[in-house]
Amino acid sequence: MTRHYNFCAGPAALPDAVLARAQREMLDFEGRGLSVMEMSHRSDEFVGIAKKAEATLRRLMGIPEQYRVLFLQGGASMQFAMLPMNLLGRGGRANFIQTGIWGKKALAEARHLGFDCHVAGESESNGHVEVPARESLQVSDDAAYLHYTANETIGGLEFDYVPTLARADGADVPLVCDMSSSILSGPIDVTDFGVIYAGAQKNIGPAGLTLVIVREDLIGHALARTPTLFDYQALAEAESMVNTPPTYAWYLSGLVFDWLENEMGGLSAIDALNQRKADKLYRAIDDSDFYSNPIARHNRSRMNVPFVLADSALDKAFLSEAEAAGLLNLKGHRSVGGMRASLYNAVPEAAVDALIAFMHDFEQRKG
Repeated sequence: MTRHYNFCAGPAALPDAVLARAQREMLDFEGRGLSVMEMSHRSDEFVGIAKKAEATLRRLMGIPEQYRVLFLQGGASMQFAMLPMNLLGRGGRANFIQTGIWGKKALAEARHLGFDCHVAGESESNGHVEVPARESLQVSDDAAYLHYTANETIGGLEFDYVPTLARADGADVPLVCDMSSSILSGPIDVTDFGVIYAGAQKNIGPAGLTLVIVREDLIGHALARTPTLFDYQALAEAESMVNTPPTYAWYLSGLVFDWLENEMGGLSAIDALNQRKADKLYRAIDDSDFYSNPIARHNRSRMNVPFVLADSALDKAFLSEAEAAGLLNLKGHRSVGGMRASLYNAVPEAAVDALIAFMHDFEQRKG
């Protein structure tokens, strides 16, 4: 069997070591005589798996006790609805920084549900190639929270600062961050945020699980019409088990957390590796007249690297030859075209080296 290099933006690459361990435990988990997929979520075995996963994640990210960790369903997109339902129960307006497609979807969903929203900053005016300057952001006087997307997966635009802001009356504005494609890629200070959420299928685990880290003072104020399965308080009280959770995705995510902590050396070590991978690929792009990346250098994503060829007529050949060389899923999102290489934690440095070598060879032959 040959494992190719997978640059997919999600569902994304998983660590070989995690897949191998899951394979060993597939039919018989720790001598129980059954698979994790067959376990009751109420069983002692699975409750132990769930608690261990959360404990490991808390150590990795330094999550304080005053934050609840929820393992949910519905993808990050479901949070676009859950967030205003839970955070606007005490009044005020949802504020947004809009820097790309996913931030736009979050804003649109809140408006679709009838909530009055305020745009505190945007990058649409510059074509989403640079995030708005910190000093240009303006929250509303009644801001209940400020939402932003730390890394826009499709456009490859990443914040180079944490946009913590206060209202005109001095009140802090809880910061809500969609961290789907940057979570666990390096250390962060969780206390900067009121809510962190992320779809699992990039840096956490397989599709089907959504991670929500929410400060306790923001729980318990949901609108009366909020469905039980959308209510952070109900979910926290039930330890994410109001109904049957995505058990196998939860288990695999726990294996990824364990891999990060014990095999990769934690988030500082993976941060250094991710920086090295991204630097290599951007250097190869910048040193070439054949490839280009439009994003302002200080806002270039380390996780998602879009690039275009000087002659778009060669796109099809590039993708076909790359796949034949074992470099998979390099096609850019349909909304922007071109190429995109996602360099998540599980993508090894050797994959980046192989991609750069292929790009150089393709340029020599076609440029």
